[in-house]
Amino acid sequence: MAVAERRSPGGLPRLTGNQAAASRPDSHVWLSASAGTGKTQVLAARVFRLLLRGVDPGAILCLTFTKAGAAEMAGRISRRLAAWVRMKDEALFNDLRALGEDGGPDQRALARTLFAKVLDAPGGGIRISTIHGFCQSLLAAFPLEADLVPGFRPLEAREEAVLAREALAEMLVDAEREGRDRPIKAIGALSVRLGEGGAEAFLTTCARSPAALASLPASDGVQPHLRRALGLPAGDIAAEVERCCGNDAFDVAALRRIAAANRAWGTATGGKYADLAESWLGASPADRAAMLADLAAIALTGKGEARKASAKLLDAEPDYVDLAAALGARCTELIGLARRAAYADLLAEALIVGRDYAAAYARAKRRIGAVDFDDLIAATVNLLDQPGIGAWVRYKLDQATDHILIDEAQDTNLDQWKIIQGAAEEFFVGEGARAGVTRTLFTVGDFKQAIFGFQGTDPIYFRWAEGHFARAALDAFDERTGEGVAFDRLSLTHSFRSTRPVLEFVDAAIDAIGEPGLGAIGALEAHASEVPGPGRVSLWPVVTAADGAAEGDEEGWVGDATRLLASRIAAAVRRWLRDGAMLESQGRPIRPEDIMILVRRRGELASLLVARLYAEGVPVAGVDRLRLNAPLAVQDLLAAARFVLQPDDDLSLANLLVSPLIG
Repeated sequence: MAVAERRSPGGLPRLTGNQAAASRPDSHVWLSASAGTGKTQVLAARVFRLLLRGVDPGAILCLTFTKAGAAEMAGRISRRLAAWVRMKDEALFNDLRALGEDGGPDQRALARTLFAKVLDAPGGGIRISTIHGFCQSLLAAFPLEADLVPGFRPLEAREEAVLAREALAEMLVDAEREGRDRPIKAIGALSVRLGEGGAEAFLTTCARSPAALASLPASDGVQPHLRRALGLPAGDIAAEVERCCGNDAFDVAALRRIAAANRAWGTATGGKYADLAESWLGASPADRAAMLADLAAIALTGKGEARKASAKLLDAEPDYVDLAAALGARCTELIGLARRAAYADLLAEALIVGRDYAAAYARAKRRIGAVDFDDLIAATVNLLDQPGIGAWVRYKLDQATDHILIDEAQDTNLDQWKIIQGAAEEFFVGEGARAGVTRTLFTVGDFKQAIFGFQGTDPIYFRWAEGHFARAALDAFDERTGEGVAFDRLSLTHSFRSTRPVLEFVDAAIDAIGEPGLGAIGALEAHASEVPGPGRVSLWPVVTAADGAAEGDEEGWVGDATRLLASRIAAAVRRWLRDGAMLESQGRPIRPEDIMILVRRRGELASLLVARLYAEGVPVAGVDRLRLNAPLAVQDLLAAARFVLQPDDDLSLANLLVSPLIG
């Protein structure tokens, strides 16, 4: 209802306040817009107003976060321009007025020609793409300069996963054939510590971090480098710990006093601790090192906290608290030394094999003339930074682009901001190479959403980009003459999606978190709602694995906390429907189609929720995206099919043998 009230008779929403100000294409705009405030409509309106001012469609570059977002934006603009061609004069006038334009006869005549102008524009008209799509088109024009194979193609996610596994298998086969067991042992150790999926994720991270790997020393120097970084001594750490457990280095006199006090305590616990201390004192240095965790239990609880000393212990040894604290600290120090050394050594081997894998994966991609999304970004940054050719590429970009619009800017990482900086740097040097042409940067995003860290983003990058472009615009703007383009910081806080109580809770939560929870967010404006009606935010108790027990072996692959949470949500929904809870905004009881459950990711919880709702007798439409091969039952059937087709496939046979099909 609220959205309908904002629409002009011609159909476009009527822009008001900061929406109208942000859509004016005569200034740089950094727009902070929360979800549901109409930011996408503002971005589209700015494109319309640019075209109405005679801007060449090919000079407009819109960058969005996803392919779906780019397609939706392109469709929205094309449909409106096509509608203007045959729209009645009154409706078209209302549309243009809703945008903040005068809507006069000349402008209406121009508006009717824009659809054909966009279609006939060289290069396909307005460029609307993801940042990766933009990089791909740029690199395609300079493949040799970017050190890429001419005619390269980007890898899709599924193909990338297959190629990554093939590169790993090829690397291990080569190592086995050449008699090198170091990579095989390193990956085995990684799999034991992180699990198979964790080991693959680590190797993938290595493949995506060539600069970091290149900064490491040669293979033999990686372990000493890490040990120095962690403050560890060189040499045999196990021998060092054993030396520290010897009578000359360890305070055995204090330990004997602790043992005597526990013996005098006269309890079973005291006797156990006294026996443990005496056993440790009688052991060899190597055995003492192995028994450090047991010895620490005399002074520390399982949580690492100091044990309370009874009055009898203090009577037997007045300095018992200090002695026990020193014992616990020394044991913890030596145990930590051994663990940090083991971690450093494992990480060193992992980084060495990770560097080998990164090289193998790079060769595999180059062999088929493919690049992944990270390659597109890295290659573009390197191309723009190259002496000589980088300046030429930026010049060519500058000649083709007058207006850049960035959607979901909070999801832009540092390297992507560098690319945008390279494309827009001439916008901030006065007239530059395009005398008489106003050139603008429009950026819209939500600082609060930057915390999700998509593609390696961080709130600090969002804040850095704002400061960088604001300073550049200020340096190029002459306040005395008014020459240059102003930089406007605007915000949209009126939501057309959430009711007032919900937004009040959001404001209260942000205020309570403060810094550094959301970074240096500064002053935030309070949210306002354009949606009438009630709203409620209910906080449920946190669910942990300790709250529930396993509910059956057939669901053993799902954590106890996940199962319990799914059961509670399904039971709550069933209770609302059974008790006839009222949907106050509609004046009727809640129906199943009124309920939407949002999850952080489409994982175990999403799948289990569907099953629990079915079990409660609640009609459910299912998840919004279905992965047919995700359920274990489907994977078992696929393993059976693969084994039938390839009986020598031992992995498929192993999967089949442990499945319920054979058991």
